[in-house]
Amino acid sequence: MSWGTELWDQFDNLEKHTQWGIDVLEKFIKFVKERTEIELSYAKQLRNLSKKYQPKKNSKEEEEYRYTSARAFLATLNEMNDYAGQHEVISENMTSLITGELTRYVQELKQERKSHFHDGRKAQQHIETCWKQLEASKRRFERDCKEADRAQQYFEKMDADINVTKADVEKARQQAQLRHQMAEDSKAEYSSTLQKFNSEQHDHYYTHIPHIFQKIQEMEERRIVRIGESMKTFAEVDRQVIPIIGKCLDEITKAAESIDHKNDSQLVIEAFKSGFEPPGDVDFEDFTQPMKRTVSESSLSNSRADGKSEPKFGGKSKGKLWPFIKKNKGAGPEDFSNLPPEQRRKKLQQKVDELNRDIQKEMDQRDALTKMKDVYIKNPQMGDAASVDHRLAELGQNIEKLRLEVQKFEAWLAEVEGRLSMRSEARRQSGLYEAQNPSAVNSCAQDRESPDGSYTEEQSQETEMKVPATDFDDEFDDEEPLPTIGTCKALYTFEGQNEGTISVAEGEMLYVIEEDKGDGWTRIRRNEDEEGYVPTSYVEVYLDKNAKDVYKSLEKISE
Repeated sequence: MSWGTELWDQFDNLEKHTQWGIDVLEKFIKFVKERTEIELSYAKQLRNLSKKYQPKKNSKEEEEYRYTSARAFLATLNEMNDYAGQHEVISENMTSLITGELTRYVQELKQERKSHFHDGRKAQQHIETCWKQLEASKRRFERDCKEADRAQQYFEKMDADINVTKADVEKARQQAQLRHQMAEDSKAEYSSTLQKFNSEQHDHYYTHIPHIFQKIQEMEERRIVRIGESMKTFAEVDRQVIPIIGKCLDEITKAAESIDHKNDSQLVIEAFKSGFEPPGDVDFEDFTQPMKRTVSESSLSNSRADGKSEPKFGGKSKGKLWPFIKKNKGAGPEDFSNLPPEQRRKKLQQKVDELNRDIQKEMDQRDALTKMKDVYIKNPQMGDAASVDHRLAELGQNIEKLRLEVQKFEAWLAEVEGRLSMRSEARRQSGLYEAQNPSAVNSCAQDRESPDGSYTEEQSQETEMKVPATDFDDEFDDEEPLPTIGTCKALYTFEGQNEGTISVAEGEMLYVIEEDKGDGWTRIRRNEDEEGYVPTSYVEVYLDKNAKDVYKSLEKISE
């Protein structure tokens, strides 16, 4: 099966077909190039998508990634970034292995095709020239034969005419002989040209053209093989990244399987647990017996935080509201005393850890400078040892300041942890008591309400709206304040910006009217109209022994 023998007369069609083959190859190159652009665009979009949902540094989002579900999502984003990288690899490999190689091959193919068809046209022109020579020789031979016949006929006519002179006859005879000789020469030339043409034609159709067409066939077959190999490479480039893409998908699956709903639920508890006790039951107040109620309210066994019975705090509030109900929008105190106990403990622990890390950094710098100073001492040409003394002194001062800070925060932390443990023990004992004495628990007075957020501002407002103002209420508000059980001295200045708190200045002496019940707050009074809660760690309490005993005995009775 050879184009040279089967398609010897299809030169023009072969020229068109080979041009079509090059067009197909260029079309495939363009297709691969557009595919690489799509892969790059897809990879870029994936990277942008992954970057868009990455948590911003030093933002609240970073705190959310302690949950396993959020960490799994972050792992998915990272894997999608790697996934995008594999699409970039596909684009790069297709560009280098297919687009670049085929582009060079097409240029070489065009040059080779041009050379082959140039040789074919040259062979065709040669055979056409031989044919023209044959035709010219043939026409010349034909013309000479006709001229010889006419000359012979003229000679015979002259020879038969008796009126013609002998000289004219001889002249006609010589002319006829000359024409016959010319015809013979033309015949010989025509015969030689014909033999030469037949030889050239045989070589043309059985040697030159088959050889040229064979080269064109081989060129076309190489093109077909090459485009097939490129298509295999096209698939192989994708196949090579499939294992890595599979790993990315496996990691996403692994991240999804690592989600622990129980752990996340526990983290929610740790993040938002306040450490307060739930409020106790609200007792029924019988307003049909004002005298009994007045006597009950005047005792220490019942807190004056119920409804409108709370003494006025600087004329601002009628209800005893826990300080955390309304959050302080400004900067909180240094010891985080404005936070619930559990949250305060976590914040203090974080602060201690942060300070310890800062101390370690400063110590590392000091050690490095100390080594540098030793090198300078041993090799003075390398530097002046005294030049680092100032920086070493600064680092020493910084470390000492940080250690003092750590001691301060550790003291607050120990205080909070001690109270939390005491509170836990008290809760356990209270549970045992309630289990053994249910009737006593059910009849307990309203003094169970403490700074645990028992009442909200909205509840107090509802109570005030439901109970119309009467002379009885005014008389109720004017009753005697709680008796003092000791005094206290403010160790630090405290800005009481939350509802139910009171501001104190450092060194100020005040009266204690309610001891710390394990929640970190002590109730104090400045005068008849100013009382509220301050952090226990901010004051030094001096309880009056007799008042304290009376207070505790009444408290036990109320329990």
